[in-house]
Amino acid sequence: MAKPLYKAQITFRIKDQTTCTHHKGGQLDLYCEECQVPVCIKCVSTVHKSHLLCDLSKITHQSKHDIQNFIDKTEKVDLVQIDQFLTSTDKQLKDNTSNFDKLSHQLKTQTNKLKEDLDQLTAQTLSLYQQTEKDNTKLLQTYKQDLEVYDAQLKKQVQECMIALQHGSDIQIYDTGCEIQSALTLPAKPTLCTASFTPNQNSQVHLEKAFGEVNTSCQCQGQASPGHDLSVGSSAEQGSSSTQQNSTGRKEVKSPVYRLLPQTKVLGKWTSPCYITSVCPTIDGQVWISACDDITLNLLDRKGKVIQKIKHNTRITDISLSPTTNTLWVCDWKNNITELVSGRLVQRFSTRELPQCICITVSDHVIVGMAKHISKFTIEGTLVLSTLSAGTPLKISECPVTHNIAIVVLNKQGDGCEGKPRVVVMNSEIKELFEYHGEVTEIYQPSSQSGSEPFNPYGVVYDSMGNLVIGDLNNRCVLLISGRGEFLRIIHTDNNGARAVGVDKEDVLWAVFWYDRVTLLQYSSTQDKQQCIIS
Repeated sequence: MAKPLYKAQITFRIKDQTTCTHHKGGQLDLYCEECQVPVCIKCVSTVHKSHLLCDLSKITHQSKHDIQNFIDKTEKVDLVQIDQFLTSTDKQLKDNTSNFDKLSHQLKTQTNKLKEDLDQLTAQTLSLYQQTEKDNTKLLQTYKQDLEVYDAQLKKQVQECMIALQHGSDIQIYDTGCEIQSALTLPAKPTLCTASFTPNQNSQVHLEKAFGEVNTSCQCQGQASPGHDLSVGSSAEQGSSSTQQNSTGRKEVKSPVYRLLPQTKVLGKWTSPCYITSVCPTIDGQVWISACDDITLNLLDRKGKVIQKIKHNTRITDISLSPTTNTLWVCDWKNNITELVSGRLVQRFSTRELPQCICITVSDHVIVGMAKHISKFTIEGTLVLSTLSAGTPLKISECPVTHNIAIVVLNKQGDGCEGKPRVVVMNSEIKELFEYHGEVTEIYQPSSQSGSEPFNPYGVVYDSMGNLVIGDLNNRCVLLISGRGEFLRIIHTDNNGARAVGVDKEDVLWAVFWYDRVTLLQYSSTQDKQQCIIS
């Protein structure tokens, strides 16, 4: 009985073996066209029975032709192309090093030039100060000498008058009286040259313009010869870079323009377990959060873990942390103003209208924003001040330096007000000082108008330097504004709109994007406290 044919399917001939794997000593002189393997004469009646066979020499003749074609093509095309690739790569390696050496040299040259320009400007200004100081010194010394002469003359005249009164004759007294009628002239006080120096509070922008623009690009084009895959692999573009395909079919990865100063450091990012429209960082590194349609207050740690939950009897509109007692205050949909004491909300007073937002001041006043109204109360609920607001107040924050208050004002449908969303800054007497409408410096403007959306502030808070931090919902960024209303810089941008902002005692910024994406940011501020004051 013959052995199964599938046995031939699990036996393999090693390279250059001339004998059959099925029949010992059988020479491989034939070729099975059905199985496409060399066979011996004994295979004709066994494993390759009834298969179409031919002499092996007939097959090798075609193989010789294929081998020669491969050799010719490889030597004349593939190896030549690979040699070109190697030569080109060697040149690119040299050019890459040379290019970045040149860029580094240009960078250092520009930096040194800026330093020299600043040193020269400083030297010129110091020289001007020194010359002015010398001129003023001469004037003051001359004035002092004149005063000393005048002093001596007056003393001499007084002495003569005393002698005349005591021992003088009538004529001597008469002459002395005439002399004092023509009184000595007091030397004129000199007009001094004055000088002043006002540091540029927006020097970042001018530094970036003077420094120049840094752009990086990566052009990736696959290169392969016919029949050969020469590509090793590809890496995904990361970060905020954008990928486009140009007219030549190559992908061009454009990196964002780098900023020289200052930098914003991301301390942490996490997703909140609940929605957030208000954030109040505590003095111990935690944060109280609430949402305008929720009845729950949540205390979270710096990683977003819930530490404490407080249930209210109605929906919460806004929250504020007292800067003096560090207790949390809440306004709600039932017009109540409550304070969180020993884990429970205690009602302090009620308002006639729905309170939209709340801020507890360092003087222990409660500022409440209502439709078309900004009102200041005592903590017992006695009305102190009230003013009309052209729009609906959304958020309120007090400046720890000037005690001005900043208010996000929206014009909601039905409030009967015209104008765009804005941030209004008032003094402690609730009198308007200025408005900020989202103006940014030219260097921060997008390259096309389509990249900029209408200013839509949804969060505002003062930092310890008296600067304003504003969350812009439409443009998905957080802005830094001086206490005078001057744009300083963009602190951070995100893929989602900025919904709420809060700053803790260490000036760590808690920024909420969308409704639950929390980012902790450490940013630098060049604003001086004394220069934040608005009189």
